Amino acid sequence: MIDPMEDGSRQITVERTSSVPIGEQIYTAIRQAILSGVLPPGQRLPSGRDLAIQLGVARGTVRLAYDRLAAENLVFGAGPAGTRISKQLPPQPPSLENPLDGPLVGFTRPYSSAPLPFQMGVPANDAFPAKTWTRLKANAVRVDASGFTTYADPRGEPHLRSQIASHLAVSRQIQCHPDQVIITSGYRHALMLALTALQVHGRRAWIEEPGYPLGKRALEILGMKTHPVPVDDEGLCVEDGMMRAPDAAVALVSPGQQAPLGMPLSAARRRALLGWADAQRAWIIEDDYLGELQIDGRAAPALASGSGSERVIHIGAFSKTMSPALGLGYLVAPPALGKQIVEVAAVLAPSPNRTTQLALGEFLESGHFLRHLRQMKALYRERRTNTLAYLSNALRPVATSGLGLIAYLPQVTNDIAIVGEARKRGLAPSALSSWYVRPERVMPGLMLSITNIRDDNLKAACDSILSIVENTDALEHRERALSGL
Repeated sequence: MIDPMEDGSRQITVERTSSVPIGEQIYTAIRQAILSGVLPPGQRLPSGRDLAIQLGVARGTVRLAYDRLAAENLVFGAGPAGTRISKQLPPQPPSLENPLDGPLVGFTRPYSSAPLPFQMGVPANDAFPAKTWTRLKANAVRVDASGFTTYADPRGEPHLRSQIASHLAVSRQIQCHPDQVIITSGYRHALMLALTALQVHGRRAWIEEPGYPLGKRALEILGMKTHPVPVDDEGLCVEDGMMRAPDAAVALVSPGQQAPLGMPLSAARRRALLGWADAQRAWIIEDDYLGELQIDGRAAPALASGSGSERVIHIGAFSKTMSPALGLGYLVAPPALGKQIVEVAAVLAPSPNRTTQLALGEFLESGHFLRHLRQMKALYRERRTNTLAYLSNALRPVATSGLGLIAYLPQVTNDIAIVGEARKRGLAPSALSSWYVRPERVMPGLMLSITNIRDDNLKAACDSILSIVENTDALEHRERALSGL
C-alpha cells in the first residue's frame, strides 16, 4: 500500500470496546488481508507511524504487529522501500474436509471455558480458592525460575509426592512411601502408565456396567478385551465376573463411590474382589475419582488400604476436588509393580508442569486443601438439596449419586436426544445410557451434576431441563401412537 489510506489499509480497524488487545486486532486484520489476497504479494504496507496516526494508536503497537507478521514470513523490511508483503508466502495448513475431533465426542464439553449447568466431572467454578492459589502459584513460578535447569523427576516433585502420601494416610487409610506416588496429568495419564507397565495386551479386563466409557475405551486402545460386570446396590457383582471371565488380568473399578451410580463397594464384595485378584494374580485398578469428597458421612477406606492391597493400583486426581485446569493427579504403585511403572513414566510419560506441582505441594502442606474440601462438602450438600427439591416434583425417580443426581427416565426414552437438545440451550447433562455396554441392560436417564447449580441459575436450568424432557415425552408418545396405526 503506497498510500496508507488505500483500500487495503481501510480494512484495518480497531474496536476499542473489545476484550481483544488492540495490537492483536491489528495483527489479525493484516494477516487475514494477506492470506485472503486483499493485500497482494509485493504490496507496500503503511509505515508504522502513518498507520498509528490513522488508527489513533501508539506507534509501538503497530511495530509489534509488524514484527509478528515478519516472524511468520508474511512481510519483510525492504529498507527505504518500507515494509512489504512477502512475494513467496509460507504454505498454510490444509483445510480438513472432515474435522479430526470425532474421537472427542464422548468427552466432557465444553473445553477451556467456564462449565455449563449440570456438566459432569467439574467442580464448582465459583468456589475455587483463586486468591490463595494465585499467591502460591506466583511463589512457585519464582522458585521454579530460580532453580536448576535440569530435567525434573519423572515421578513428580518429591515435596508433592510426600504431601500426597501423608494426605492419603489420613484421608484414605493408604500406607505408602512417597516413592510409590507418581504424579500424573490426571486419571487418563495414570491409567496409561498402569496398563503399559502391566503389558496386558490381548488379555481380558473387567469393567463396571454401567461404568466410565473412557476407561473402557482406554483398555481397548491398549489391546484388552473388556468384559462388562453388572453393578447392584453393593457395587460390582464379583461373582458374575468370576463366572464369566475368571482369567481376567485387570479389573477397573470405582469402589469408593461407583461411577456413575454412586454406591460404595460393600465389605463382602471388597473381600471377594481382593481374594479373586490374589488367587488369579490379577490387578485391580482403583479409580478413586472423588477421593474423600463424600457429601454424606465419611468416605469408606480406599481399596488400596489394609490387607490384600498388594494387587491394587490406586489412581486419584485433583480435577474434582480442585479443578481439571490444574492437570494434576497421582498413581500409588504397589511395591511389586513400582519399578515397572516408574520406568514407563521416565521413558514415555513423565509427570507434568513442575510449577503447578510446587504450588499444589504448598497448598496441601499449609492445610488449605483440607479446608477447601470441608467447604466444598457443605456447598455441594446445599446445592444438591436445592436441586433435588426442584426436580423431584416433576421427575421421578431422582437418585443422588456422588456430586450429582440421576433422573431415571422411562425405558423407551431417548436420553441421548434429550442431552443433544440441552446442549443447544446451554446445559450439559450426560446420558446414562451411554455408560452401558450391553443393550439389554441399558437404563435411560439424565446425569445431572449439581456442582455449578447456584441460586442465580437454579430455576432457569431446572425449568429448561423439565421442558426438554416433557417435550421429548410428548413427541415420543406421538411417534409410538402413529407407528401403531
